[in-house]
Amino acid sequence: MIPRYALPEMTKIWTDENKYRIWFEIEANACDAQAELGLIPLEAAKIIREKGQFEVDRINKIEKEVKHDVIAFLTNLAENIGPEARFVHQGLTSSDILDTCLSIQLVQSSDILIEDIENLLAILKEKSLKYKKTICVGRSHGIHAEPTTIGLKFASMFSEFERNLKRLKEAKNEISICALSGAVGTFASIDPMVEEKVAKRMNLSTEPISTQVIPRDRHAFFFSTLAVIASSIERIAVEIRHLQRTEVREAEEYFDSGQKGSSAMPHKRNPILSENLTGLARMVRSYSLPALENVALWHERDISHSSVERMIGPDATITLNFALNRLSNLIKRLIIYPEKAKYNLDLLGGLVFSQRVLLALTQHGLSREDAYSLVQKNAMRVWETGKSFKETLLEEPNVREKINEDELENIFSYDFYLKNVDNIFEKVFCKKK
Repeated sequence: MIPRYALPEMTKIWTDENKYRIWFEIEANACDAQAELGLIPLEAAKIIREKGQFEVDRINKIEKEVKHDVIAFLTNLAENIGPEARFVHQGLTSSDILDTCLSIQLVQSSDILIEDIENLLAILKEKSLKYKKTICVGRSHGIHAEPTTIGLKFASMFSEFERNLKRLKEAKNEISICALSGAVGTFASIDPMVEEKVAKRMNLSTEPISTQVIPRDRHAFFFSTLAVIASSIERIAVEIRHLQRTEVREAEEYFDSGQKGSSAMPHKRNPILSENLTGLARMVRSYSLPALENVALWHERDISHSSVERMIGPDATITLNFALNRLSNLIKRLIIYPEKAKYNLDLLGGLVFSQRVLLALTQHGLSREDAYSLVQKNAMRVWETGKSFKETLLEEPNVREKINEDELENIFSYDFYLKNVDNIFEKVFCKKK
């Protein structure tokens, strides 16, 4: 992953240093388990644990010769351990180490991503409550529909990321798998109890049947979950990008002192963070497709998945980690313009009340079809003449016949659209866990 979109804590998980450290822990735990079962000498397991050192540069040098990363690692371990190294990797195959290590790296990554989402949720909740009843226009197809509130927008985002948090925790559980079953997964050369003991020590579950690899449907589920989270990030980013348009300007990304918006036009203040998040979301989603294609391996294993996972493992998690942090900072510093939101709400002269007028006419005896035609006819006059909707309706005899001026005044009240906001917030923020 390029440094521009990488944060240190997540990046560290995917370093060779961390990878080989995990490999050693798997191997050492396997030796400890075999010693407990009387399969290798206890003293040998102790020496392996004490002397088991590795050097990344040395492993890389050996790999250039042997063309096999696990063998290079084991060779380097043996150089440091001595004769007892003959008990390392006993009955195991490379996939046991590689797959279990990948599980641990994805679990480590999940822990960071879970924390990222929890932090985002706190920020979204704060914004939801602050703008709970700050009225604005709701849009469908990009066109004014009916009034809503800015707080409800944020509450919707909060609820979506609560679901994402649940999904990610499920995906973490799905991938928290240890598989030490040996060649083609039959445990022919390794006692199944070794897998059980190592899994327990490394806080993993065991794979019921692993062939020679952990089934890749687990990984497909994990990366697909990251893709869903990325899509949720983009939904928020697109909303902000629209709200920051010059013609709308109900919200705006914070613009730092000294920041420049355009090399050519000094007046520009662009939604660059939101646009960046849209691009990053596309990348995270793109990693889910090869993960899905990795499910179909040949027979008990092949390595067509290996090159894919060496890329998508770090790239997907590092990119999503960066995107979640960027989104949290964006939302935290987002500038809201309530006055402009109210101005935009009034822009069409009250057309947002058309459904209320429609329903009132049906309550006064008109069929829905006749009421709809009557309201639509007068709404179209507003589009054409620029008069207010209320003024247009007061000039319509068929409306005045059913609805008097006082009732019409009551219909044109924004308070009507706020009456259930508290109830919605109760469902979003006060539901039983």
